[in-house]
Amino acid sequence: MEDIEREIEDSDPTSSRGGRNLTLQSRMPNIKVFSGSSHPDLAHKIVDRLGIDLGKVVTKKFSNLETCVEIGESVRGEDVYIVQSGSGEINDNLMELLIMINACKIASASRVTAVIPCFPYARQDKKDKAGLEGRKEEANKPSPQQTRLKTNEWKFRSRAPISAKLVANMLSVAGADHIITMDLHASQIQGFFDIPVDNLYAEPAVLKWIKENIPEWRNSIIVSPDAGGAKRVTSIADRLNVEFALIHKERRKANEVASMVLVGDVREKVAILVDDMADTCGTICHAAEKLKDAGATKVYAILTHGIFSGPAISRINNASFEAVVVTNTIPQEEHMRDCSKVQCIDVSMMFAEAVRRTHNGESVSYLFSNVPY
Repeated sequence: MEDIEREIEDSDPTSSRGGRNLTLQSRMPNIKVFSGSSHPDLAHKIVDRLGIDLGKVVTKKFSNLETCVEIGESVRGEDVYIVQSGSGEINDNLMELLIMINACKIASASRVTAVIPCFPYARQDKKDKAGLEGRKEEANKPSPQQTRLKTNEWKFRSRAPISAKLVANMLSVAGADHIITMDLHASQIQGFFDIPVDNLYAEPAVLKWIKENIPEWRNSIIVSPDAGGAKRVTSIADRLNVEFALIHKERRKANEVASMVLVGDVREKVAILVDDMADTCGTICHAAEKLKDAGATKVYAILTHGIFSGPAISRINNASFEAVVVTNTIPQEEHMRDCSKVQCIDVSMMFAEAVRRTHNGESVSYLFSNVPY
């Protein structure tokens, strides 16, 4: 009986025998970071910051354009992070991300976190009254139904899908245990998930850039190009201790602004337009023209996600911006080459720190108001 007790005591790492003092240490699974094909440069910067190597993964397409992913190393019991942004060929990249998540999950990964700097389909986050537009055009013509239109508005609500919710469901079903993203188009998208979502903010990096690159920032005014971004600009204006303004816009249809009304005084001030994303740039270029007409001395635009599709670059080149500043949540090398006004803020250190803190079980909220150095 004594021999059995001695064996148990010897095998207990918390016991102290023969001058040895062993402590029980909780084991955390090792970390593996893989990159999808949408933004490998950002993934390399993240692993360089973490001081680890990027995981081996081979992505290819079959002749019928099906995506095939092969994870090139063991992930059993590992803490896996997959970096894939919603840019470029969005549908292919989204499918690639889902397959990578599933491949790691069925290979017995301990936890799979999707690092999605720019969340795909984020603008399709609700049903709206877009389907009413055609009815309003008809209402301009005299008709017996014209007076009944307003009372029956609810009948003509858009039948559009809530695609952001669909993407959330797809990520969860694929096997994602956690999502890390930045500046969601609408914060309520976090509620579409039944898994934890860390929505990082570019605001600390934006404040740092403004103070370092705009000498007259104390005489600036922060402007939102639409009413939806009012909360974002008030937060930045409060931290800089400057005023803010907003522009009310009306759209006839997607990517086409009908009219704009400036609310606020920008005369003799440096106007800084702040938004979460810019696609065709019709809104921000129209807003810049409005600000110049209202007496702003200079106009800057700071955007988290610079999508810049279609005529965006030519519009920026022809607009009166001092600079259009974006983060590298989306690859920007080609845009910077085509337009000298486009400048880039590196946010890879924020994602790397979020990965490190998540892996070590630390709080991520520090990153909501600070830039890690």
